Formats: sequence, C-alpha cells, structure tokens
Amino acid sequence: METLLSLTIGLLVAAAVYLMLARNVLKFLFGMILLSNAANLLIFTAGRLTFGEPPLIAAGEKLPPPGVANALPQALVLTAIVIGFGLFAFALVLVFRAYTTLGTLNTDDMRVAEPQEEADR
Repeated sequence: METLLSLTIGLLVAAAVYLMLARNVLKFLFGMILLSNAANLLIFTAGRLTFGEPPLIAAGEKLPPPGVANALPQALVLTAIVIGFGLFAFALVLVFRAYTTLGTLNTDDMRVAEPQEEADR
C-alpha cells in the first residue's frame, strides 16, 4: 500500500511542478494546491497505515499498542487541509482581482501602468 501511495505522491508532485511552471497564474494556483495535497499525503503516509486497529491507548497504559498508526500526523493533515483551503480561497480572490484589473492571467502580460504625471494630463 505504501508503494502505491508513494507513486501517487510522486505523480502529484510532478503534475504540480508542471502546472507551477506555466505562465498562467491560475495554473500556478492549481499546482500549488496539488503540491499541498501531495505534502499532506506524504505526512499521512509517514504516520504508518494500519487497518483494523485504532490508535487508542488502553486504560492504565502510557503508550498505544505496538504496530498501530500514529495519530499525530493525521491531526496535522486535518489542520493543513483547513489552512490550505483558506489559502486557496484567498489566492483565488487575488487571481480574480488581478484578472479584473489587468485583463490577463499571463504573467508575461501583467504590467501595471505607471502613474502619469500631472504635466502629461
């Protein structure tokens, strides 16, 4: 199972890098989200995957039984998902604002007009 997840993580990172190298800001944003999801999956996989045994500590014990998944990476991934969604929403608003202001999403064409001096008016 770890092999399949490792290949999936590699595929997500490759697709994210491909999208982030594009000149389109929206593609860059989607690449950033893919890279975030790949990092979340990597953290989740690093915490071990076990089926059928919850990572619970029995009464009177100080440690969970050996061989169960670590719950900390799962909590970190849940937090990262929420933060990633907030970042995506904020960046999407910035991309929309850039498009309405500049009229393009291509980074080569994004040039802010320089302020005109009063003598030119």
